[in-house]
Amino acid sequence: MRIAVTGATGLIGSALVRSLREDGHEVVRFVRREPVGADEARWDPARGYVDPAGLAGCGAVVHLAGAGVGDHRWTAAYKREIRDSRVLGTAALANALVALDEPPAVLVSGSAIGYYGDTGDRPVDEGAPAGHGFLPSVCVEWEAAAAAAQEAGIRTAFARTGLVVAREGGAWARMFPLFRAGIGGRLGNGRQYWSYISLRDEVAALRHIIDTPGLSGPVNLTAPEPLTNRQVTAAMARVLHRPALLPVPAVALRVVLGEFAEDVLGSQRARPARLLESGFVFRDPGIEQAIRAAMPSA
Repeated sequence: MRIAVTGATGLIGSALVRSLREDGHEVVRFVRREPVGADEARWDPARGYVDPAGLAGCGAVVHLAGAGVGDHRWTAAYKREIRDSRVLGTAALANALVALDEPPAVLVSGSAIGYYGDTGDRPVDEGAPAGHGFLPSVCVEWEAAAAAAQEAGIRTAFARTGLVVAREGGAWARMFPLFRAGIGGRLGNGRQYWSYISLRDEVAALRHIIDTPGLSGPVNLTAPEPLTNRQVTAAMARVLHRPALLPVPAVALRVVLGEFAEDVLGSQRARPARLLESGFVFRDPGIEQAIRAAMPSA
């Protein structure tokens, strides 16, 4: 299959592109600079431009582009960038797909479990309503921006991704060196739930969505059973054979991270009901398996 991918240089995108190519698929990576090879196509999400030649002949499109939520302090300007990079990019891509003579069969559009907001210890699946706050509002707009593709009959799925366990990037990449140095620990009181997924299960789940005609709408990409931050911390210590004795107080997180600290300290107990119902089998269902999968020897 010919498959287009945005966000192809990010943590998830680069792993997905590698997996698809290893299995013989032709992948077109959409970039915001001038393309340097036949496998790249130009797009400018802020201006609503998507090169239609890059989409021509594609059976599937995976849209993962968006500014990193934890990359910078949440100033008003950066919050606008987080929102615009997702909403404008999704709308531009959806409109470009609708304009094609032969649209792809499926659009897998990125989203996040941030959609649910702070759920405390209450489990939620894809049927739960949106939460309150900045990230839930972004997720709502982000998913709504794909409306043109849905209305045109393109099967559209929203991959609501949890915390990806990986050494190469994302929040977990910051945790590994701390725990290796013996200075890792729980965040705040540690009772907040973390819905995690290994990088290889994330990639496999995205491919499962592409290959499963019955999957559309929201799909949680998280391991079957979320754990508390305290449980995750203990698992990191066990796998890396290091102590986890230095908790990070909530007040310190608020000083360092600003508004984003409330989401780090918040609890999201999301379960992947639709993935499980559709027959997806996790390779790393448990936290220790997910951590080991991220190790160099995995």
